[in-house]
Amino acid sequence: MAYYDSPAIVRTRSATPMTPEMSKILPYVTDKTVSRHLGSYGKSMDLGHARSYFNPAMRTVYSRYSPNDWSLSNSMNFSLSDKERSFAERLRADAWRAVKETDARTRNRQNDVTKRLGERVYDISFWKSELNNEVNAMATEIENLKEYKQTCEKALADTANPLHIAEECLMNREKRQGIDLVNDDVEKSLIKEVDIIKRCQAKMKKVLDKAYVQLKMDRAAQHALEIDAKDKHHAQGLDDRMQQLRNGSAGVGYIPGIESIDNTMSIPESWARYTQENIARSQKERAASERLRGEIDSTLRHCANEMWNNFNSVNNSFNTRIRETTDARNKLQAHLQKTMQEIFDMERNINLLRKAILDKELPMKVAQTRLDERTRRINVELCHDPVMKSLQREVAEIRESVRILKDRLKSSELSLARLMKTKATLEHDISVKDNSLRIDSSFCMGMRKGFPMDPKVGPIFQMPIC
Repeated sequence: MAYYDSPAIVRTRSATPMTPEMSKILPYVTDKTVSRHLGSYGKSMDLGHARSYFNPAMRTVYSRYSPNDWSLSNSMNFSLSDKERSFAERLRADAWRAVKETDARTRNRQNDVTKRLGERVYDISFWKSELNNEVNAMATEIENLKEYKQTCEKALADTANPLHIAEECLMNREKRQGIDLVNDDVEKSLIKEVDIIKRCQAKMKKVLDKAYVQLKMDRAAQHALEIDAKDKHHAQGLDDRMQQLRNGSAGVGYIPGIESIDNTMSIPESWARYTQENIARSQKERAASERLRGEIDSTLRHCANEMWNNFNSVNNSFNTRIRETTDARNKLQAHLQKTMQEIFDMERNINLLRKAILDKELPMKVAQTRLDERTRRINVELCHDPVMKSLQREVAEIRESVRILKDRLKSSELSLARLMKTKATLEHDISVKDNSLRIDSSFCMGMRKGFPMDPKVGPIFQMPIC
């Protein structure tokens, strides 16, 4: 048997007082005419009504209602009272159950919202932590890349000095003279050194341009992370404060129509994906930045090795050329010494020949005088005797001797002239070699005594790094 089907109804005072809202819900009987509530008992809804005119005499002679009407009216009132009281009881029970249900539902919903706010705060805290970690990692990477960039810029600036020295060596070697203006190994090595330094400068400029662009990309990714982390921090503080908000908290109040306002811009999936994309972008840029730092490091090491090896090669070529030039000069000086000795001997020989020729004059005079005097013999004494023949032979021999001596003198004088020319050639060549040695050893090697790099940069440009 249901609660509302029980025959015995005990009326008690309701535990829930009548509220204005409940009084609006309960039915209110406005028509209190008995015949309106007869239902199936009355024949007509107008049963028991008086006539539409008034007869004062009938009030005293005839009654308005019959006893049956009176009994029926009482029964109808009793029935109406039982019906209304039963309806009121059911309505109070329904109201109390509605109060309990709505209170429980409201309480559960509020607890669920509070729980969801806690979960949301945890999610925001997690992603904010990930964002802050990535921001710190990106900041460290930016500082590292800036340091590498500054090192590369310093190294690029320091390559100007060795390039200037190599070009200065080429210009100084253009001051060589004569045959020493040769396209030797030193000049080829210097040209190669200039080309290597310029290629290294181009490589450094290329990686510097990449570093400049990468720094912009890193800062853009870091800025996006910081904006997202800032928004997360604001949302975390707001949701954390909302999680702590209770019914008795201060600051709560009615905001009509707020539930119909939807200013959201994302859903949970897109919200998480946005942060993931920011973190993925930052990680991608950090990886690119790390690769670029490796490229800068390898470029600097490669350039340092290449420039160092070529520097040593040029110095070795200079030393070899200086030794060759020194040997050639020493040999030229030895030949010059021999030539000068030969010139001295040749001059003595010429003097000797001239003296010998001069010495033939007196014997020639004697022989010719004898012949001339013997021509003064008379008659038969003009005999072609052996003496005559001897004198003639003597004159011929002296004349032949003078001719031979003059030929030797002429040859000696020509040889002396050639020796003098050779001496001048040797002296000029020695001066050319001295000039080349002064250029190579004093001017060029004087500038190349140490590797022309700034020691403050570090050891990368001071020694070869393999």
